[in-house]
Amino acid sequence: MKVLVVKTSSMGDVIHTLPALTDATNAIPGILFDWVVESAFKDVPYMHPNVNRVIVVSIRKWRKNPFKYLSEIRASIQEIKKEQYDVVIDAQGLIKSALISCLANGKKYGLSKISSREPLASLAYQHKIDVPKGQHAINRVRQLFAKSLGYDFVVEELSYGLRKEDFLEPTSLKAPYLVFLHGTTWASKHWPNEYWRELITLATSQGFTVYLPWGSEQEKMRADKLTNNIEQAHVLPQSSIKQLAATLMHAHGVVGVDSGLAHLAAACGVPAITLYGATSTELTSTMGNNNQALQTDFACSPCMKKDCSYSGTSSVTPACYEMLPPEWVWAKLGTMMSGASING
Repeated sequence: MKVLVVKTSSMGDVIHTLPALTDATNAIPGILFDWVVESAFKDVPYMHPNVNRVIVVSIRKWRKNPFKYLSEIRASIQEIKKEQYDVVIDAQGLIKSALISCLANGKKYGLSKISSREPLASLAYQHKIDVPKGQHAINRVRQLFAKSLGYDFVVEELSYGLRKEDFLEPTSLKAPYLVFLHGTTWASKHWPNEYWRELITLATSQGFTVYLPWGSEQEKMRADKLTNNIEQAHVLPQSSIKQLAATLMHAHGVVGVDSGLAHLAAACGVPAITLYGATSTELTSTMGNNNQALQTDFACSPCMKKDCSYSGTSSVTPACYEMLPPEWVWAKLGTMMSGASING
């Protein structure tokens, strides 16, 4: 069976789709997937062994000036139309993904109008699937695939399909090492810099080398400040998602904030903690066999605001992170690392 998956963005959402592919692979021998995804996240689908072809789109770029990129748009449309599929699954449930699904050859499956974020998207599908809201995003996608392809799955058996042997251990990194994922989008999701410094000091004092990745110049500047004058703490060179996955896969432990890379760490199966303040762990948090998502116990958390507006007395900003101090996070990570079975 050949299936086209349409899930273009964002990084965390793309990673959330991987367990559904594993479920389908276990249930249907010989199944293969092609996948339509934003160019920035093209490395992610290829991490799953049953993905045959990745079709790249650049909708975020194209919509700014579609006439400028007409040749790119035509090329992507041709790639989408190139194959005949047994099933086309829109795993995103948005109008943009529904339009992409319409271009593909095959029976279209997607969320029904009562299940979708954008109900009009359901008009594009021949088969409209009801998946109750109020569940974690990973389980919703798994249910969509199971109902579309006709199999049952066990919720508790979660596998992203990533295999440690497929990721070469970075020889340039000094083991044992930890990776701290400090970068994220909203200011309210950033763990305080002074907490990161203290956590780095705790880790290096126990013999670990600490590595910090970055994706923008602003993140690079923060990483430089966080590692300044700490001998066993280093800033990684700018890396692709595939390179970072290899780094994470062979790490002894990871601490991160709400970000795409934190979801990647969860998929890698290493002991990993994700810190949540302004955002919620309820529906879209990191999830994995060796992963723990920690929500701050604070009056206004999760506020779902991009900037902290707390006006009370606090020793740090965002204020809610007072409930997740470095010593406590380090103790939690230590417990996870000592008891984890790392299988990738």
